[in-house]
Amino acid sequence: MKSAPLLLLTLGGLGIGSLLLALLVGSSAAGAGTLLDWWSGTAGPEAIEVLFRLRLPRALAAFGTGAALAVAGALMQVLLRNPLADPYVLGTSSGAAVTALGAMLLGASGLTVDVAAFGGALGSTLLVFGLARSTGTWSTDRLLLTGIVVAAGWSAVVSLMLAISPDTKLRGIIFWLMGDFAFVEQPGSILLVAAIGVVGGLLLARTLDVLGTGDRQAALLGLEVRRTRVLVYALGSLLTAVAVTTAGVVGFVGLIVPHFIRLAGGNGHRTVIPASALAGGTLLVVADTLARTVLAPQQLPVGAITAAVGVPAFLVLLRRAGGGRDRG
Repeated sequence: MKSAPLLLLTLGGLGIGSLLLALLVGSSAAGAGTLLDWWSGTAGPEAIEVLFRLRLPRALAAFGTGAALAVAGALMQVLLRNPLADPYVLGTSSGAAVTALGAMLLGASGLTVDVAAFGGALGSTLLVFGLARSTGTWSTDRLLLTGIVVAAGWSAVVSLMLAISPDTKLRGIIFWLMGDFAFVEQPGSILLVAAIGVVGGLLLARTLDVLGTGDRQAALLGLEVRRTRVLVYALGSLLTAVAVTTAGVVGFVGLIVPHFIRLAGGNGHRTVIPASALAGGTLLVVADTLARTVLAPQQLPVGAITAAVGVPAFLVLLRRAGGGRDRG
């Protein structure tokens, strides 16, 4: 599967298949027969409600969130030139979660929460890079470790917020923090932001390829490194912020998806960006379908499903990265 068009076509087919699976599978009786009845105009209103007002918006929101996180991960991995970077590991997701949760507890909603999350994501990213460069120089390993520490700090802040949260809101907040699409009714915003991320990534694709060679080499080739980094910071933070406000903190999607896209033959960001979006969306749709069906009618947080996949994958990538340095 070395051909980029074949890779994208395959991932597109898998994405459509995952959406159909999410639409047809659930704890209620609505399924393929119901979809055929709707097509012929004989489906009842309850079945239509289940398919198109409960399952479809949730599946589309999951696809958009997975696409946004995967594209954000691809951007972060270029910035750090490290396959272990992603918004979750670097603390960007946690920073967005802290400010979004704080805004919610103060009674804010809608665009205010989105803006707060964007500020938290961007601020956390800048904090990580600022701390990592406190000695004047930084390495990708230093950035990664700094991000992990900052993420742990944000987790402590979230714990304090939970401790002072009203009991009536506590269960919903915990599920949201662990990743939850149960209350998503309008997936349009995350789909729009994911599309902006893909288009922006494609417009920056050649620039990202140059930036991936290193700051010095990129500068020698005429790239304005500082301005490019600011654009990538802002785009990655926007994608992460809206993903967090849509579904809470969902980890490891941005870590494993872009890396495995590159292993599958994605050479160059004209392929990596759209392929990551398709694969990330598919992965999260499947994870959410499992989360709501494995113990139906009880629902699991989707973040638990992605962590079950992401933790072993992270350890494998960490081992490969360490083995590569040892051989070098």
